[in-house]
Amino acid sequence: MNNTVTCPNCGTQFSPDALLTHSIELELRTKLEQELSTKVQEKTRQELADRDAQIKELKDKARESAEFELKLRAEKRAIEEAKEKFELEKTRQLDLERSKIKAEAFQLVQEQEKFKLEEKEKMISDLKKSLDEAQRKANQGSQQTQGEVLELEIEDLLRRTFPTDEIIAIAKGVNGADIRQLVRGRSGALAGTIIWETKRTKNWTESWVQKLKNDQRTEKAEIAVLVSTVLPKAVRTFGVYQGIWVSDMTSVIGLAMALRTSLLQVAVVKQSSVGKNEKMEVLYNYLSGVEFKQRIEAIVESFTAMKLDLEKEKLAYTRIWAKRDKQIDQVVHNTIGLHSDLEGLMGKALPKIDTLELEASNS
Repeated sequence: MNNTVTCPNCGTQFSPDALLTHSIELELRTKLEQELSTKVQEKTRQELADRDAQIKELKDKARESAEFELKLRAEKRAIEEAKEKFELEKTRQLDLERSKIKAEAFQLVQEQEKFKLEEKEKMISDLKKSLDEAQRKANQGSQQTQGEVLELEIEDLLRRTFPTDEIIAIAKGVNGADIRQLVRGRSGALAGTIIWETKRTKNWTESWVQKLKNDQRTEKAEIAVLVSTVLPKAVRTFGVYQGIWVSDMTSVIGLAMALRTSLLQVAVVKQSSVGKNEKMEVLYNYLSGVEFKQRIEAIVESFTAMKLDLEKEKLAYTRIWAKRDKQIDQVVHNTIGLHSDLEGLMGKALPKIDTLELEASNS
């Protein structure tokens, strides 16, 4: 059977199935093209929306950046204005203080003018005494060795600085250290013993240390100090070296004050801690620890600096008033710290020192 159809117009023959297939293909193609066009339009719309959102975000950031910049500029102007105001006020205050200082200085000069003659006479008298003392020591030097002179200097220094202590010079040829210092409190009770060995040589000798340790054990002294013109490489001016204290001459007075204070404090602790082994153990750990060593060093360094400044004061005392005051404050601060550490260990068992209580409250 022939399934063809002839077109009445053009006479072309074609199959109905082919016509149907062509119609379906045309419909599907049209539908697919519409779906594709819709997807392309949707994608394009989404991309445009995203771009618009990005543009809006950039505009918002640009606006915020501009606002932030304006804020920063305003704050900068405010700071500059405040700075100018502060500088002006500071300049006015400085001018006022200068005027005040000038007035006070002028008044001080007027008040001191009438004492100049007495001060000059006192300076002459002090210089004369110093010359006489130097002459006396020079005469001693001609009769004694240099080591004996150093021993006498330290002995005299300890006696003048600590009049309540018992300073005993060990005779030559007798075994033991050169000087024995019996530290006594205000009541006269013995707080402890410090032995002093002096050396004036060009080279350090290690055997000195063991010899002084043996003397310390023999004399049952709490502290041993070796004063020498030359120190071991590990020690600059003073410090603990192999279980004993070593020091140069400049640091002697400061070290003596610090060590003496520690003995007095320990004596107070012993007095108030009879039968309290735990506190004594804590106290021993503290006194043998690094913190106590550092406090002693800080106190000695302050006293040493004060001593050097006082020597310079003989020539220009007016230039070091401020510096000396600061150093004294440092000494007081370290002393308060030492007392506070012991008070923390002992609690109310440690007697209060009125002057330290006042200094601590002020600080």
